[in-house]
Amino acid sequence: MTLSFTNDIGILASATTISGAMDEADKMQTTGSDNAYEAAMWRSISLTHVEYPKGDFIGYVLAWCSLLPIFSIVGFITLILFRRDLHTISYFTGLLLNEACNWILKHMIREQRPLRDRSVLFTEYGMPSSHAQFAWFFSTYMVFFLFIRVYRNHSLMDDLWKYLVSIVCFTASSAVVYSRVYLGYHTFGQVSCGALLGIFLGALWFAVVQLILTPCFPYLASHPIGEFLMLRDSTLIPHVMWFEYTSSRSEARNRQRKVTGRKSQ
Repeated sequence: MTLSFTNDIGILASATTISGAMDEADKMQTTGSDNAYEAAMWRSISLTHVEYPKGDFIGYVLAWCSLLPIFSIVGFITLILFRRDLHTISYFTGLLLNEACNWILKHMIREQRPLRDRSVLFTEYGMPSSHAQFAWFFSTYMVFFLFIRVYRNHSLMDDLWKYLVSIVCFTASSAVVYSRVYLGYHTFGQVSCGALLGIFLGALWFAVVQLILTPCFPYLASHPIGEFLMLRDSTLIPHVMWFEYTSSRSEARNRQRKVTGRKSQ
């Protein structure tokens, strides 16, 4: 009788162990399926970590809009390497200082990013949004540069292109801000604070460049180091693009005359 009772207990224990193992296996399988589902629901743009909901065309477009600050940085580096203009260098320096300010504020405030409907570990804080701050710093400085620094025409139609560029800048900045909220990287408050801070710092940096740095540009351009680096000061040139076009065209014609004269001899 005792032996039978012991055997019954052993059988029950074995059944309990097997049942627990099966439940654990089912749980792991379910977790694996959930992870696979979550991974399938979100995709990232190639060579970037900006993710968007799979099959969502608007999310796909906004993911590319979220990369506009990266494209801007590449454009600035290209302009600086090929033009060496002090105004462009000052503009880019302001953007770098703006990013440094954003990094300091993020690590002082330490407000976490919003959670999305999948397991993503964010290692960076979200307040204020660096994308929103960058975009609106860029647009604010650009608008001030167009309407204060660039030459002024006598008619509104001649300045129409300035208004078009301003509209494009503000539209792109708004798209960047909306993309960060839509894709779940920031809250509305985080992008709002970033945008307001970018506007303030953009206006402040333009004032610094216009009132303090610009008077120093002739000295920097004529300095031996500036000449070695081929830095250029275009402050007194009203229409830089037209000036460069006419200068290169006249130089090309002069060289063509010299070549033609040598051949005729």
